[in-house]
Amino acid sequence: MRRALRKGETMHEAFKSPLSVLLVEDDKDLAAFVRQGLEDESCVVKVCFDGGSGLRQAELHTFDIILLDVMLPGLNGFEVTKRLRMQRIRTPIVLLTARDTPEDVVKGLDAGADDYLTKPFDFEVLLARIRARTRRPPGEKSAQMRFADLFVDSEKREAVRGGQRLELTFTEFSILECLMRSAGRVVKRDRIIDFVWGEREISDNNLEVFIRFLRNKVDRPGMPRLIHTERGIGYRIREGAD
Repeated sequence: MRRALRKGETMHEAFKSPLSVLLVEDDKDLAAFVRQGLEDESCVVKVCFDGGSGLRQAELHTFDIILLDVMLPGLNGFEVTKRLRMQRIRTPIVLLTARDTPEDVVKGLDAGADDYLTKPFDFEVLLARIRARTRRPPGEKSAQMRFADLFVDSEKREAVRGGQRLELTFTEFSILECLMRSAGRVVKRDRIIDFVWGEREISDNNLEVFIRFLRNKVDRPGMPRLIHTERGIGYRIREGAD
């Protein structure tokens, strides 16, 4: 039997805004139960039934937390977690599984998961785990950046220009975030590559392709250009013509 967070309180009221949850679970009955319970708490829930679909959703969209089954068709939960962390996607991940041996727990945490919940679980315990993993430390503020009419929230991974939300991929957003953190100053290519891809081998040509994709979304026709190339050095967010 579930109970409310506090008398009359929902997750929406506890967190001030609806939580966005990605649920990856191949047991459709369990997925429906968890989804309904979270939606009753005013969460926004996206459900996937296999590892590959869950990975793509986590790569393309922003979530406050990911609830991830371990035994999934295609990619298992350990592999999905590992791939997300390799891409520097830091969304909290709670693994849901019946495999509770110490070796499995260690494997999941080593892959980058934040928590581990064994099936069958009490729904109230799940809510407590979600609250613990999405609670913002006291005094912490959202990492919001603004330059001209471009607004970026790195915590929510949202970008808006001229009042219109930009539909950016994870890589495009990461490049924009890197540029916005040094708005007005030149950011060298090597620094962008290190920020976005870490130790992965990415060429300058690959970076130029992603910059072009990003420009097509940020600097739309009729709008002043904000992303500028500093030849031989890197890129910069600034106003004015080249």
